Formats: sequence, C-alpha cells, structure tokens
Amino acid sequence: MKDWLKLSLDKTVEAMKAVAPKKKIFFTKDELEDILLEADVEYALVEAILEQTYQEEIDREILRSKLLSTLAWTKYKEPEYKAPFVELIVGVNGAGKTTSIAKLAKMYQQEGKSVILGAGDTFRAAAIEQLTLWSQRLDIPIIASKQGHDSSAVAFDTIDSAKAKGIEHVIIDTAGRLHTQTNLSNELKKIKQICTKAHDGAPQRTLLVLDGTQGNSAIVQAEAFHKMIGIDGIIITKLDGTAKGGSIFSIAYALEIPILYIGTGEQPENLIKFDKYQFVDNLLDAIFIEEEN
Repeated sequence: MKDWLKLSLDKTVEAMKAVAPKKKIFFTKDELEDILLEADVEYALVEAILEQTYQEEIDREILRSKLLSTLAWTKYKEPEYKAPFVELIVGVNGAGKTTSIAKLAKMYQQEGKSVILGAGDTFRAAAIEQLTLWSQRLDIPIIASKQGHDSSAVAFDTIDSAKAKGIEHVIIDTAGRLHTQTNLSNELKKIKQICTKAHDGAPQRTLLVLDGTQGNSAIVQAEAFHKMIGIDGIIITKLDGTAKGGSIFSIAYALEIPILYIGTGEQPENLIKFDKYQFVDNLLDAIFIEEEN
C-alpha cells in the first residue's frame, strides 16, 4: 500500500536533503535553522522552536516533540448533528476547491454514505460546469443553477433536497472571488445564514481549501477567510508539487485551526486524513539516523 503522504512530501524532503545531505544523530541549532527554513517553515516559528530548546545539539526526539507541539491545533472533534451533515467549502479560485469537493464526496461514498453537491459558486459558469461533471462521474446528485443566480438559494435547495431524500452529506461549493472582499464576505455570511435557516445547526463544518504551493503566503489568505466566516478545518492541496511542506507547521500554529485533509493527486481517491505524527516522522526520517544503544 502506497504511503501517499510520504510521496507528497518528496520535494520537501529533497529540499531538506540539499541542506543536510548526510543523516546524523544530532544537529546544531544553526544547522536545523537552515533545514527548517528550506522546508518553508516560517522564520519566526523556527526561531521560537529553537529558542525553546536549551541543548546545543538536538536529536530527533527533541525536535519531534517541538514540531508536534506546533501542530497541537490539528486535533479535531466531530460535531454532534442531526442529518444531513452540511459542509461549506471555501477558498480562492485555483486552490483546488472543486476537486477537493469531489474527493470528499468520494470519501463519503467509500464509507457507504449518501452525498449531494450544491454548486454554490454561481459567480463562475466554469465552476458550475466542473462540479456538474464531477457529480456525473461519481454518480452523485447535484443542485445547480445558472451563472449569476443567487448562491444562497442553491444552498437552501441543496439542503432541502437532502432532507427530503434522506441524504446524509451535503457539500456546498462557494465563490472564491467576487468584485471586492466585502462582497465575498457578505455572500459567504448570507450562505451560512441560509444554511442555518434550511437546517438547524447547519453548516456543521466550514472547510478552507489552501494551495500547498503558496507556502506561508497562504496564512494571510486563511486569516481573511477565517475573519469572514469562521473556519473549522483546512484542506491542503498540491502538496506533491511543492518543496514548501514545512509551511503546514506555520499555518497550523498561526491560525490555530486543524488541518484535516491532504490532497495527494488529481484523482477522486487522492485525499487522505492528515496524521501529524506520520507527517513529522516522514520529514525527520530524511535527516536523522537512529541513535545507537
């Protein structure tokens, strides 16, 4: 069985190896600073990690504990809810939002759950068409309208249809860009309010899709969406196409929002749940050798 997370970190690992070509038992703080910066861990976070470490030579276990502590907010507790479980998917255009929706839907299908999609990005005709194609490919119902129609009405109709048909999961796409950030904020807030009107407690989860190739610059983007609508979890896409895997530490630490899923490719099956222990160990395996007893 393929280790998809490990494969997705190949470019990040290669960047780290370029700085630390030889595996060692210990590294100095200066060496680790270079290694972590090369993986795109934010400078301020690198300094914070190393300042908290009093040893001059740092072994795997010490660094492992420090890195895991930055991911403390990746813990996630599934909310209690009455079906359907409604999710809003937000993010800028080009981050992989529509593909991530398809991957989530496929994951629920594989768990034996029923799913319906809502094409709530009515700002772009291409978004509606792309999501409709995915619904056909996965044989999943979709509620869609024409470009320019009221996106909150799409959200309401999608939830209403799910309740009428006993569908367990509702996944609603949203616009990634309107003419101004104020317009986008107002639209997202309206959709959220309409979801609650359509089904008490909805949306139970709002997920932000971030492009992994953006590295630490995604933090500002995430902060803006969190301020607009409140984010419950993050999906990182395109991690396999970048050497900036270390930015996950910075994103989780800065935002205090759990990273829930990693996109590992273009196919519907290419979505995995984020495992912070596996993530950290895959990076440390690249530079450390085990200390001999």
